[in-house]
Amino acid sequence: MQSNCIYLDNNATTKVDPEVVELILPYLTEYYGNPSSMHTFGGQLAKAVKTAREQLAALLGADESEIVYTSCGTEGDNAAIRAALLAQPDKRHIITTQVEHPAVLNVCKQLETQGYSVTYLSVNRQGQLDLNELEASLTGNTALVTTMYANNETGVVFPIEQIGLRAKEYGALFHVDAVQAVGKIPLNMKNSTVDMLTLSGHKIHAPKGIGALYVRRGVRFRPFLIGGHQERGRRAGTENVPGIVALGKAAELEMLHLEEATKRERRLRDRLEQTLLAQIPDCEVNGDTTQRLPNTTNIGFKYIEGEAILLLLNKYGICASSGSACTSGSLEPSHVLRAMGLPYTTLHGSIRFSLCRYTTEAEIDQVIAVMPEIVERLRALSPFKNDEAGWLQAQEQTLLGTRG
Repeated sequence: MQSNCIYLDNNATTKVDPEVVELILPYLTEYYGNPSSMHTFGGQLAKAVKTAREQLAALLGADESEIVYTSCGTEGDNAAIRAALLAQPDKRHIITTQVEHPAVLNVCKQLETQGYSVTYLSVNRQGQLDLNELEASLTGNTALVTTMYANNETGVVFPIEQIGLRAKEYGALFHVDAVQAVGKIPLNMKNSTVDMLTLSGHKIHAPKGIGALYVRRGVRFRPFLIGGHQERGRRAGTENVPGIVALGKAAELEMLHLEEATKRERRLRDRLEQTLLAQIPDCEVNGDTTQRLPNTTNIGFKYIEGEAILLLLNKYGICASSGSACTSGSLEPSHVLRAMGLPYTTLHGSIRFSLCRYTTEAEIDQVIAVMPEIVERLRALSPFKNDEAGWLQAQEQTLLGTRG
């Protein structure tokens, strides 16, 4: 196990905060009761769950009664989408975008096989939506608009409140996948147009296996998991007390560090990005450089393969990504970057660096030191440098070969 790596893949998952680890250890050993039990041993855990719920609600600017615990972001997305449709059985239209996480896209594709119609909004070269296209897609038959708050690959932030206002004009519910935004962007759900919002603990320095769904008070919600009375009847299953307590503490810490961490991550991100752009020819930032998360940069290095870059970075103990961790087994280029209309010369060589509050100046210096050499080495091996037609033809042949 490599414990001293330079970890710049925080949009995939984050290190659990040491304060979170310290807090939850007793809940794995001493306080192991069921919070739904009538006895005092279990009852004390119910109090811990309530405290954690209040901590998370504070980060979201919500009421604690509006928090539903889940196992992860994927469950939250599934639960929100299906609840919205069950609450409006006469409406059969959904609007989403071409750049959503698979937890939304694949649900929508499945729903199409069940008689629902789905509009997949396009994005421009900067990864931004055209609100006129959204307006033209909304009808009285639209049950749900479901979009991400911030893109996991590019960091591009959508104009959520403007989207929500348009959805409300047509009586549609509005769900937001905010897995990447929570803890990086200040939120205030009390003054928001969002009806349901998904988050995941392991993106904000809590453990994997715990998430939450915000459901605005008054929104009709049919549970995704059927069983016991937990979560006010909105999500059955014995509560994951260690995870819930961890998520509450992580939310408290994110709120405490939000302003300082945001400034620091943006400064380090910009330094990394600007230095690489200055030192390495034929590379560019993918996506909007103004409306984006402070911790994320996605850079396309032309004429080389992103997987080869990652392998060489790994030899230096540097962790980055060529796209979503949930689609890392695919040879296809990123669906997000393809939707943005990027050329194949850039698509295949795009790398995402995502920082967190633990990222140091020295780590950024090390990445800056090795990246020019890595790119130069790979380009020297490529027969297609400055030959876009040849590169495109080779990539098409490779893809046709993998499809069989």
